[in-house]
Amino acid sequence: QVQLVESGGGLVQPGGSLRLSCTASGTIDMTYSMGWYRQAPGNERELVARISSGGMTNYVDSVKGRFTISRDSAKNTVYLQMNSLKPEDTALYYCNAIIRMGLFELPRDYWGQGTQVTVSA
Repeated sequence: QVQLVESGGGLVQPGGSLRLSCTASGTIDMTYSMGWYRQAPGNERELVARISSGGMTNYVDSVKGRFTISRDSAKNTVYLQMNSLKPEDTALYYCNAIIRMGLFELPRDYWGQGTQVTVSA
């Protein structure tokens, strides 16, 4: 099985910074793209940022210039550096990864349990 474990959420003042981490563990043959999504109360889950196995990134417009996604493929870990945080960034942040467990298996989607980010004075 595969597990994704997130860390790094918390309470921060507007303008502050947080760094989220997510590590995939278990039976992993290949990790493809990894990403971060978020869901605020009453809203649908939205993509925040993704990074491919080759390092190509994409971001939702609202976080461009403020958030940076990166990965350490050797550690099956993805990071999200969040700067200049705004109250509207408050949400439950989920890690996602597309992982193949074995050479002859199809890649599957895996999700973490979520980490809360609250931006408030």
